Amino acid sequence: MPSARIIVCEKTGQWAIALRRLLARGGHRVHETRSWSACWAELERHPASLLVAEMTAQNVELMLDRLTDLPRRFRHARVVVVGDRDLARYEWAVRTAGAAHVVFTPRELPRTARLIVRHLALAPPPELSLREAVWQRLPWRRKSEI
Repeated sequence: MPSARIIVCEKTGQWAIALRRLLARGGHRVHETRSWSACWAELERHPASLLVAEMTAQNVELMLDRLTDLPRRFRHARVVVVGDRDLARYEWAVRTAGAAHVVFTPRELPRTARLIVRHLALAPPPELSLREAVWQRLPWRRKSEI
């Protein structure tokens, strides 16, 4: 199971659709969630993921809380915050809280897609259980794979 995936947390699905179009060529899958609890559950399973989180006028405070909490719980995860242009006044507060990137227009998504692909390429390999780690190191396992 990979340690990183693209997780989009939004109510409408518009950002996920746009990202899916941009990232499909590279074979990257976009996983959608509709709530913070579902998003957190996905991060538990894939702790080095890149989260694309939608900021709305109703969740600005929650967004700031989650951004400051994220590094303690998922040190390899990163967050790209997306939202309407009306929320641009919160950009530096969101960046200060820990957002890797902030997007207020779909025109910025090609640059964001490159950032996402780079994050996935640099993500650490999944942590193996002791049994899996030993199995990977067995000499006859390697010979049979060649």
